[in-house]
Formats: sequence, C-alpha cells, structure tokens
Amino acid sequence: MYDFDILINRYNTDSVKYDFALERGKPADVIPMWVADMDFAAPPEVLADIQKAVTHGIFGYTEVKDDYYQALSSWFSSRFGFHFNDKDVIKVPGVVFALAQAVVAFTQPSDSVIIQTPVYRPFYQVVETNGRKLVCNPLVYTNGTYAIDFADFERKVRTENVKLFILCSPHNPVGRVWERGELEELNRICVKYGVIIVSDEIHCDFVYPGYKHTCFGLINEDAVIATAPSKTFNLAGLQAANIVVKNTDLRNKLAATVANTGFGHLNTIAYAACRSAYAHGAAWLEQLIQYLAENIRLVRDFLATELPDVKLCEPQGTYLLWLDFAAYHLTQDELDRRMTEGARLWLNSGTIFGKEGHGFQRMNIACPKATLQTALERLGREFAR
Repeated sequence: MYDFDILINRYNTDSVKYDFALERGKPADVIPMWVADMDFAAPPEVLADIQKAVTHGIFGYTEVKDDYYQALSSWFSSRFGFHFNDKDVIKVPGVVFALAQAVVAFTQPSDSVIIQTPVYRPFYQVVETNGRKLVCNPLVYTNGTYAIDFADFERKVRTENVKLFILCSPHNPVGRVWERGELEELNRICVKYGVIIVSDEIHCDFVYPGYKHTCFGLINEDAVIATAPSKTFNLAGLQAANIVVKNTDLRNKLAATVANTGFGHLNTIAYAACRSAYAHGAAWLEQLIQYLAENIRLVRDFLATELPDVKLCEPQGTYLLWLDFAAYHLTQDELDRRMTEGARLWLNSGTIFGKEGHGFQRMNIACPKATLQTALERLGREFAR
C-alpha cells in the first residue's frame, strides 16, 4: 500500500506552485491548487532508480537502449492497445515543446490551426507565437457537461483552410474523456480536408471507472501522439516526453524541426525516471486513481450539501476539476478576487482557458485529503449564500 495522506512541505523548494504566490500577485497564505502537478512524492520504485543514477555520480551525455522503449511501448500497448516501435518515438523535453514544434513542422506562417475551447492555455500560445492563425471550435456546454460541435468544426476546417488540428484528450480543463465515436467523427472530417492531427494525451492515465481512453493512434495511424510520464508520476520538473509518429514523412519533418532547436538529448535523470515509471509504476498509479476518485467524491458531496450553487462538471478524467460559479453572477475579476482574497485559495481563473471559461475556476485535487478538506472549508466560508 502507498500512503497518499502524507503531507509533504513543498515550501522553500523553488516550487512554482508554492513559492511564487507573492510574485504572482497572490496572498502569501493561499492554498495553491492551480498548476497541474501533484502534492504526492513520485513512486518509491522510481525514486530508488533516480537515487541509483545520482549515486553513480557521473552525468555525462546519455542515450537510451531497448529497455527504455520496451517499458514505454509495453505501457501503452497493455493499457490502451496502442502498439509502436522504437523508431516511431521522438524524445523531447515536454509536450508543450512538442506541440510548438509540430506547429512549425507541419504548417507555414499564416496557416490556420484549430483547437477546441476552453482549453489549456499553451494551445493558444504555440499557435499564435509561431505566427499561425488560430481557429477555435468552442465545445458545447449543456447540463454540466461538454460536447463537440461537429458542424462548427467541419465548417471552420473548410472555410478557414485549416492545416493542423491540436486535440486535447482527455480534455483539460473540462475533464471529458472522448468516446471513440467522437474521435472517429473528428478524424473523418480531418481526413476529408487533409488536416494533420496532433493529439495531446498527457492525461491519458487518469480515467475514472465507467470511461475509457482511446488513443488517437488507434483511429488514425498518421496521427501524432504526444505523451509524457510527467502528469502520471509527478515528474514534470525532470522534463521528459515521448512523441509517437508512425508516418515516416511526418516523423522526419518533426524530428528535423526539433533538431533545428539545438535539442539533442534528455537529461540523464529524466531518462532513468521515465524508464522506471513505465516499468514499475502501475501499482502506484492504480492506488493513486482510487485516492483521486475519493477526493472527487469529497468535493462532489461538499458542493451538494454546502454550496449547491457551485456546479461541478463531473470529471471523466484528469485530476483537475472544472467548477461553474455562474449562479453567483460575478464578473471574472470579482470571482477571482473572492477566490484569492476571500477564500485564500489559488485556483486557475476560467478565462485563462479562453472566453468560454468565464464564471469558472479550475481546481487541482491531486493533494492529501487534509489539504483538500481545509480548502473546501475555506471555499464554503466565502461562497455560502
């Protein structure tokens, strides 16, 4: 058994989540529940392998051999039925880096790239900062859940001459785990108009009972699949990601674009951690998902009894909750101020995910229950009618 109730002091560790409240305009005593990393130590098996690498004491130029690719491919084939070879993998320092390089590799300046909003803020940035035209296909919000507007998606792909589609699967921040039929319809439209698909599947391991993640690589072998152990095993600071590209032409284009950045190898510890996580982390993850599901239940029950005007978009995946405060009729600035200055909670303002996030807050519940309970008490005191 793994103990996820342990309270680990993350202050004074240069943590972006914990040590930069004042620098980012927040009160010093806020409980940080914003950035998507977890307050749990990485699996002990992974920590042991990292320690082994550290104890060796030499951190020279490092590459990986078959055991790295075997651990990676076995994880995705056994959990999702997605099979690939070592030659299909491009190793990069992060998924956002990969998305940016895909935009550069597969489109030209002023080309159109489509995303589905509200969505993780870097989706906007990797398109716009690279001089491409951003096209948004807003998700449809009805009765506490989100759906895809396929008619709008196809119309915009056609009229805007879209070249690239960046999919978020599972979707951050709304917590949808897309059904296979939904993915197949997106694929049909993209194939019809010759649109390249890049699927960010960094949250694929966080799916709750009753739902199933379908890797887009099972729908379309030419899709570019972005993965990483960073969310799953709380390894974001080590910067390791793996991009699976089976199409030779697309892989060569992406690999050449990555090479043009001057990036060559992951760091030694990142390799060790990634290999270890996929080889030894399954039991830890299984217990973690059960723990997170219980945290979600705590939030659901608390809102139902104490704050019924706050609507929880029922999460099908991820450890990020999307909370609807529309019933309070606040401006986003007012909602954000009451959250930080009143409740003393640091959540993500909904509008950083796009204008469709007005009236929402994103809450990270990957923390010990004691932390979550304190946060809910603060939320209740501030927003109780």
